Amino acid sequence: MPHVDAQHGSPARTRIHPFPDLLAPGIRLRPWDPRSEADVAAWLRGTTDPEFRRWNTPLRPVTDLGGARESLRSRAVQAVEGTSVSYCVTDAGTGTPLGHIGINAIEQDLRLARVGYWILPEARGRHVATRALALTTRWAFTNLGLHRIELGHALGHDASCRVAEQCGFRYEGTLRGAMFEAGRKDAFRDVHLHARLATDPEPEA
Repeated sequence: MPHVDAQHGSPARTRIHPFPDLLAPGIRLRPWDPRSEADVAAWLRGTTDPEFRRWNTPLRPVTDLGGARESLRSRAVQAVEGTSVSYCVTDAGTGTPLGHIGINAIEQDLRLARVGYWILPEARGRHVATRALALTTRWAFTNLGLHRIELGHALGHDASCRVAEQCGFRYEGTLRGAMFEAGRKDAFRDVHLHARLATDPEPEA
């Protein structure tokens, strides 16, 4: 018998993600679903957005819906394996996708991971990234047992720098040539490294 969603009274979709939804004021973080046409379209739009591509050069860039679906399937597998946790950031009221946040490269032995995020153009300027990062960080320390979470961004990405600092990720230094230049894999740029420890005090709201 299928599980029934108590709120909507309809059969719930089979869960392919081992982690729970997360809630903060105005936002809900839920698993990405590679079977959802809306999720696949949002993933494609987010990862092909010019601002995303300005600051990120993926090893395997997504260029079409098929690639977006395969990318989400890969992330679902990583969630089951415990090496990565990927969330769709949505509007808590409407369920509209606003962006993405992921706890990546989880190393259980070292209790270490890296966090990354992006926000869709229409949701920028509303502190969505800050709320999502604060929520995910708190959950990862408490529920995944992590000790350290790192956040790296390309030098010059001031918006991401502000989000990191607002969420208690201290600036630790500049990594030379640690990231591809925009749209290139034959040239490199510097990266600001931020990090937060489970023992660090909670940042002010």
